[in-house]
Amino acid sequence: MLTRLDDRLWIHEEPLRFLGFEIGRIMTVVRLSSGGLFVQSPAELTDELEAALADLGEVRFVAPASKLHGHLYMEQYRAAYPEVELLAAPGLAVRRSDLEFDQLLGDTPDPRWAPDVDQLAILGNRWLTELAFFHRPSRTLVLGDVGYHIGPSSPLKTRLMARLAGVYRSIGPPADFRRTITNDATFRRCIRDVLAWDFDRVVPGHGEVIETRGKEAVIEGFERFL
Repeated sequence: MLTRLDDRLWIHEEPLRFLGFEIGRIMTVVRLSSGGLFVQSPAELTDELEAALADLGEVRFVAPASKLHGHLYMEQYRAAYPEVELLAAPGLAVRRSDLEFDQLLGDTPDPRWAPDVDQLAILGNRWLTELAFFHRPSRTLVLGDVGYHIGPSSPLKTRLMARLAGVYRSIGPPADFRRTITNDATFRRCIRDVLAWDFDRVVPGHGEVIETRGKEAVIEGFERFL
């Protein structure tokens, strides 16, 4: 149910179909120094997942990657964990007017998770601002839709799509995201800021985790923007 990647870091993978392609989706769970759990891109909160999370600690913060990625099940976490804080990406409060958010995320991490998790708003896209996260203790970068990394374990149809989109065995944004980047200089600056973090592992929003040499993979995958 939860796969341990490092000390105080886990992921949960679930299926996701997009435009007829099975691309999957990854939820990331961090156990903070305080003992609480920081959940990025929450998955459907099944009984099995709720039990697995209970073994790790108390869910305290739930964050999306953007107004499009990682918000679908946030209401389930509000219902299951009365003390949880739901965090909004730019534009999400309008999209999810059914939810009451506790904080709008930007470039500055809250002091309650800052010792463990840093964050950065990736700007330059016409439609959305995405949040990248960095788990310092495990040197892990966590992305959303800006980071597809489709590998050989995906279905053939998905692999063919990924080759055409430039994200097969290469991490980066898919073609639809690239086409809606309207400020190249701003997007380039944000990616360079991400690369300033001392990460080795990369958890993409979709696809396969890059366990090591992740910074080199990001430099190669985003070369066209740098």
